[in-house]
Amino acid sequence: MNEVKKVPTSGRRKFLTGAAAAATGAATLGFPMIAKSQSPIVIKMQGSWSATDIFNEMAQEFVKRVNDMSGGRIRIDYLTGGAVVKSFEVMDAVSKGVLDAGHTVPVYWYGKSKVASLFGSGPINGCDAHQTLAWIYRGGGLDLYRELLGKLNLNVVGFFAMPMPTQPLGWFKKPITDASQLKGLKYRTVGLAADLFQEMGAKVTQLGGGEIIPALERGVIEAFEFNNPTSDSRFGAQDVIKNYELGSYHQAMEFFEIIINKKKWDAMPKDLQAIWQHAVEAASSSNWWTAMDNYSRDLQVLINKHKVNVLRTPTSVFKAQLEAWDVLTKRLSDADPFFKKVVESQRDWAKRVAYYYWMNDADYKLGYEHVFKVKIPG
Repeated sequence: MNEVKKVPTSGRRKFLTGAAAAATGAATLGFPMIAKSQSPIVIKMQGSWSATDIFNEMAQEFVKRVNDMSGGRIRIDYLTGGAVVKSFEVMDAVSKGVLDAGHTVPVYWYGKSKVASLFGSGPINGCDAHQTLAWIYRGGGLDLYRELLGKLNLNVVGFFAMPMPTQPLGWFKKPITDASQLKGLKYRTVGLAADLFQEMGAKVTQLGGGEIIPALERGVIEAFEFNNPTSDSRFGAQDVIKNYELGSYHQAMEFFEIIINKKKWDAMPKDLQAIWQHAVEAASSSNWWTAMDNYSRDLQVLINKHKVNVLRTPTSVFKAQLEAWDVLTKRLSDADPFFKKVVESQRDWAKRVAYYYWMNDADYKLGYEHVFKVKIPG
């Protein structure tokens, strides 16, 4: 039998101490460190929307995704329009650091450059909002947008979400049956759409959504458009006017602009920047689903409960808008090479993408009329 040698007690203690240390080291290498809780990065964000507007709910869909996905490392505190600055002032407030972030639309700051409106509405080239949003993210639009921000010394980083459905021609005291009726009409719209309707002879006033009804009551305007059946009905359009015309080329491809102060953005860790960006994309889909559910329901409420006369915009108006866009686009392109550069980029994209889309798209309207045995005007 072999002799078993005993290890001295002091030796055993050293061995056990060393083994424990080795085990601890292995555990450290094998498992991630549990970070101590840190204070979240707080982002003060304001929208451009009145308190009751569904656009605030869409903004919150973005906010919730960032807050949830960041695991508490970011906390966006969202404020409705007017809480800190007016609707048209959100871009400046974010650039100057008065706000950390904003939920707005480029047409609200196109007074700085008419090019801004090309990222939220603009000349018709065959693309709808979905295809134009694809131009922003895949066709070079985002680089052009960043170039514009640089030219204007705007200290922000921006993203786009929610390819909005075509915006209605609007609300009128008398139905518009011909484009000639727009001449001399005191009308509310924003962005390049204001230039478009002025080209068509209307007298245009640019107002935020919350200012529309008071302006109508004071006689500053006599007709207006805002965005969709839900937003329009929430600020009481149906209580003052009963003719609502759907379909228009004035803002046929708009989206939300989600902006953050560049200094705040640059200080944010890369993984949180990624969460922010992916939350924009996720909210874009969620916003569309929310829109389809609410806009369609509220249109029926306008028709059945409030007895609103819902009409399809006549073809003569669409044709007049196209002719006005031709004149306006040439004038602005001749005056501003950068405007021309952005328009040409959009057209290069549209020539390929819109051709594929319209060549391939099924006639869903025909399918609807077949199933429900109704004729949709237009």
